[in-house]
Amino acid sequence: MPTPHRGPLIRRQSAWTRISHWTWAVALFFLLLSGLQIFNAHPTLYIGEQSGFDFDNTVAEIGAERGEDGLNGYTEVFGTRFDTTGLLGATGPEGSRTARAFPPEVTIPSGRSLASGRIVHFFFAWLLVGTLAVWAIASLVNGHLRRDLLPTMADVQSLPRDVVDHLRFRFHHGRSYGALQKLAYAGVLFVAFPLMVATGLAMSPGINAAVPWLTDVLGGRQTARTIHFVTMLALVAFFVVHITMVLAAGPFNQIRSMVTGRYRIDPEPEERT
Repeated sequence: MPTPHRGPLIRRQSAWTRISHWTWAVALFFLLLSGLQIFNAHPTLYIGEQSGFDFDNTVAEIGAERGEDGLNGYTEVFGTRFDTTGLLGATGPEGSRTARAFPPEVTIPSGRSLASGRIVHFFFAWLLVGTLAVWAIASLVNGHLRRDLLPTMADVQSLPRDVVDHLRFRFHHGRSYGALQKLAYAGVLFVAFPLMVATGLAMSPGINAAVPWLTDVLGGRQTARTIHFVTMLALVAFFVVHITMVLAAGPFNQIRSMVTGRYRIDPEPEERT
């Protein structure tokens, strides 16, 4: 029985793309965990410019309250409360739970230290911004932005078929990204990342003084904080889907392309016969 023909190895990812990809992965890991440490200092989200007892603008809250069976955690979103004891709000083993929005296992540092969390968060935030700027310039120069990421009309027309193929875990290994990949990556690079940076800057008192209109455009400082948190959740969801697709599409080939730049594509139709 003849062995199936394997497609050729091509150079798919440039050094700039590979370095940026892994730098973002590290930066986002530390940003997420240090961000949860910062959020623990005040685990409530609002809409508007200000918050406090005189305002009724809470949209989400993670907290704890003592009941007959001990300390119970809850998560409340738009007035609907969910029991999240042991996961959010009240964490730790039963009988010795502590009131804490996110458990120490998912925060940096693991202990309560807002100052340390802010130091880690700001360092990796600027690393993300710097890498994003370098990547954008390099991608404009080498054509990666135009060639591989900006969706074309053909991509839009093929999107329904591409979505169905992904739902069926039927993957095509081509020279360029598929329609769904382009839209997903473009959403992260051109929407989520800039939104994270803009909302992060809008929460900075120094930036508020220098560029006061930024906070107004985003709907107020508390609204910016809420958008920042929601965007973080969207990036976590993207990461979960991204890793799932990498594992399903062939992890060795996918990881090799982001380590060496080499990617094995499907054989041409005439080569499959």
